[in-house]
Amino acid sequence: MNATGSDGFLLLLKGLMRPLVRTLISRGVTAPAFYKLLKSVYVDVAYEEFRLGGAAPTDSRVSLLTGVHRRDVRTILSSDDDAWKTARGKSATFATVLSQWMTRPEYQDDTGQPISLPKTSDNSPNFEALVREINTDIRPRTILDELTRQDLVHESADGLLRISEGAFTGPRSDHDKLVFFAANVGDHLAAASQNLLSDDAPFLERAVFYNRLSPASVDQIEEHAGQLAQNMLETLNAQSSVLQQTDQDGTGAKERYRLGVYFYREPSSADPSKPKDETSETEN
Repeated sequence: MNATGSDGFLLLLKGLMRPLVRTLISRGVTAPAFYKLLKSVYVDVAYEEFRLGGAAPTDSRVSLLTGVHRRDVRTILSSDDDAWKTARGKSATFATVLSQWMTRPEYQDDTGQPISLPKTSDNSPNFEALVREINTDIRPRTILDELTRQDLVHESADGLLRISEGAFTGPRSDHDKLVFFAANVGDHLAAASQNLLSDDAPFLERAVFYNRLSPASVDQIEEHAGQLAQNMLETLNAQSSVLQQTDQDGTGAKERYRLGVYFYREPSSADPSKPKDETSETEN
């Protein structure tokens, strides 16, 4: 990329970064703290993804690629912080437990709704058996405590466990919102970045955009979008659950996917005098 192209890209990044910086300031993250984190991410990405012939790059090469001093490169690479990976792994386990509970036939009633489960049982579907089919490293009680804390599962007076409404609307705790935020935005940005860097867009990335709409009209669209998105996600959730059961014992079961849906609205700054045919677009 030439200098002009690089400068143009940086100008685009300024707009891209604004929502993130607004979030950082709201969370009390200062610019120096973010610079320190960003420097470590630069080093990690250069070390892991810019290898030559599969060989790990030297500290000097990482320094050349990133502009980070070689002394700092050595310090960053020698540190070991897997907190994010651990948090993301736990979040994935919780989501898988709920997904299997919602979609597998043996955990559904005649109408396709998830049934109430006993914590354990010798001859019927139960929560402990469900968890052990998914993860044998974390005790079922630990997972249940966490799902209960997040208000995703609750225990009724009869002692049976039921999926709460919160399981259908996303995480509630601050920590889990952060994990959800990082995973969703991270994968969306990864797909968008790959599409930008490739000659042909390998990943699905579509959007529809309109302005000059009244709040009432956007209310209608948002409600309809929510219904369509929920139907799509539930359909894919059911399909993925079946395929996962088929694939999980195979040697080739090494891939993951994430399909996300979002809706954003704000007051428009569009000039009403502009022609109406400029107010809509479908973005690829």
